[in-house]
Amino acid sequence: MDMTTTHKQRGRPPAFNHEEALEKAMQVFWSHGYEGASMAVLTEAMGINKPSLYGAFGSKEALFRKALQRYLAGPVAYVAESLKEPTARKVVEKFLTESANLLTGLHNPRGCLVIQGALTCGQGSEIIQQELAFHRKAYEDALRQRFEQAKEQRDLPENANAAVLARFVATVHQGMSVQATSGATKNELLEVVQMVLGNWPPAP
Repeated sequence: MDMTTTHKQRGRPPAFNHEEALEKAMQVFWSHGYEGASMAVLTEAMGINKPSLYGAFGSKEALFRKALQRYLAGPVAYVAESLKEPTARKVVEKFLTESANLLTGLHNPRGCLVIQGALTCGQGSEIIQQELAFHRKAYEDALRQRFEQAKEQRDLPENANAAVLARFVATVHQGMSVQATSGATKNELLEVVQMVLGNWPPAP
């Protein structure tokens, strides 16, 4: 037996799983926010050292962006899907109901990464804060466009203000996220959703 080869095999570090490490990083950022997720916390959760983190992901900012994209494409994929619902009311119902499920889920941090990630950002993290604000505004704009479409389809009254409705829904969602981090239950958030739906402008 080649003792040199055996020694090398024993000393070889376990294979680095990029996707698993990114999933763990997403969970850390989701739980702690961008600034609250220190390099020590990240490397411990990901099971790698700082040089390996930089080598695989480039920087903390780059890692956060990759984690954010994973979050948008995975846990909150329903956000984009909700826009495809046949009526404006169904759009809001799916968006807020699915949000209540996610925000209070037992298997993930409470709250929304896009909202929580920026709450504690200081001056050194303004770029990240601006990027998260961009994502929030982008969905609000998408809601506005969907509600404009609903007006054209006579699914919303002609005098309905699509921009205000979009801002209203976005504001409710952000409030639900904060409530969830403060301990609100799924049923309590669903009661808020029903309040929104109960006051939704009826089709003409």
